[in-house]
Amino acid sequence: MYPLGSTWNISFAGCGFLGVYHIGVASCLQEHAPFLVANAKNIYGASAGALTATALVTGACLGEAGANIIHVSKEARKRFLGPLHPSFNLVKIIRTCLYKTLPDNGHEVASGRLGISLTRVSDGENVILSEFSSKEELIQACVCSTFIPVYCGLIPPSLQGVRYVDGGISDNLPQYELKNTITVSPFSGESDICPRDSSTNIHELRVTNTSIQFNMRNLYRLSKALFPPEPQVLRDMCKQGYRDALHFLKKNGLLHHPRPTNPLLAIENGAGVRNAEEEEEEEEAGEEDQLRENAALAEAEDHILEHLPPKLNQALLEACAERRGLFTGIANLLPVRLASTLMLPYTLPLESALSFTVRLLEWLPDVPEDIRWMKEQTRKVCHYLMRKAKKKLGSHLSARLYYHLELRKSQSLPLPLSIGYGEALPKWLRSNLSLTDVMTKWEEYQRQLMLGLFCINVDLQASIFPSEGLQMRHPPASCTQESLQLF
Repeated sequence: MYPLGSTWNISFAGCGFLGVYHIGVASCLQEHAPFLVANAKNIYGASAGALTATALVTGACLGEAGANIIHVSKEARKRFLGPLHPSFNLVKIIRTCLYKTLPDNGHEVASGRLGISLTRVSDGENVILSEFSSKEELIQACVCSTFIPVYCGLIPPSLQGVRYVDGGISDNLPQYELKNTITVSPFSGESDICPRDSSTNIHELRVTNTSIQFNMRNLYRLSKALFPPEPQVLRDMCKQGYRDALHFLKKNGLLHHPRPTNPLLAIENGAGVRNAEEEEEEEEAGEEDQLRENAALAEAEDHILEHLPPKLNQALLEACAERRGLFTGIANLLPVRLASTLMLPYTLPLESALSFTVRLLEWLPDVPEDIRWMKEQTRKVCHYLMRKAKKKLGSHLSARLYYHLELRKSQSLPLPLSIGYGEALPKWLRSNLSLTDVMTKWEEYQRQLMLGLFCINVDLQASIFPSEGLQMRHPPASCTQESLQLF
């Protein structure tokens, strides 16, 4: 709800290619409630919402921004694998579009007012970046906020020496918990500006602070967030955003008003209690004003395309009426499409090799920094795995080796010794109070005793049987000859 009598913020949720919905919302706010944008304390955004927030804060053309979204979606749909095709470089396209759209002093206007949601790679924590020293840094922050791992690449981009990825991973709707934040989301749920689906399902899914009602339409929207739909669907989503923003302004009494008003906060008349006739007249006047606002809203909804920015309107019309040239007609023939599909196993590796070569050449300036980062990450992963393996192996060995000993110690009972036995036993035996310690000491005492007995036995044998007596003596020659005669 609109925060009366205080400051307010605007927050755009991340939504991928559905960011054209934010363009419709921002266009409506700029046209029908410009004070709501101009006087907002902060405007936040995550992922695709960060692009709309940046365009809204810096004063960039929203029509061109919407045209860029439709252009990117068309380029993705031309390829067999869509955005996953090797030749489709989403990061490069976003950076190029931002360079063309944002003004040169965009970083100065955005500093302190624009908040971009980022996810730090090192610890996964969310970071809201609001200070920018240059246009390049502002564009790099937008690129980091829209970088989806694996989907956009394997090596995350860096900003000020820190690696970041998509801000929607950690916080998809920044500052949503504040009551003075106007939240915008293309998914029906509890956001202030969102589609109003006629579903009776009360189940809700909250994804990184974004409320998503569990229904079929939201499931369809989620499926089209990363894989763009047809241009006609994007056009309808932009119109839906414009319509939902109009509904929000009408609901809060902000449509065609220079400033927010609230009759509940009005100062009461000093004359005291008003009579019934004055109250009826005011009620009739209020009903007439309400009817006029409803008529104006209905007229605006009937001519939504006329209220959109010219470039956005032109882009939407071009998306509805695609060019039908000779080459396009031939390419859409069934035999040509069938032949291109059959040749895909041969053309796809060639396109992949070509795009890989191009990306490698573009990656050369950043190779040393990225190699150092990959080595550092590999070292951290190996250290973590070794630590986990060592801990698990050590606990396993200690459990196997010391299981019985620990069990005995935990179950050992004190050994009561009588006075007579205590005096008969050795001193080291009397000093132990547990049965386990007594048994251990007794075994050690037996080993020492056996060793002493063995030494005594050896000494006795040496004294009884001298070395001379143990030597073998040869019989005399006469006895040997007598023995031979017997045989």
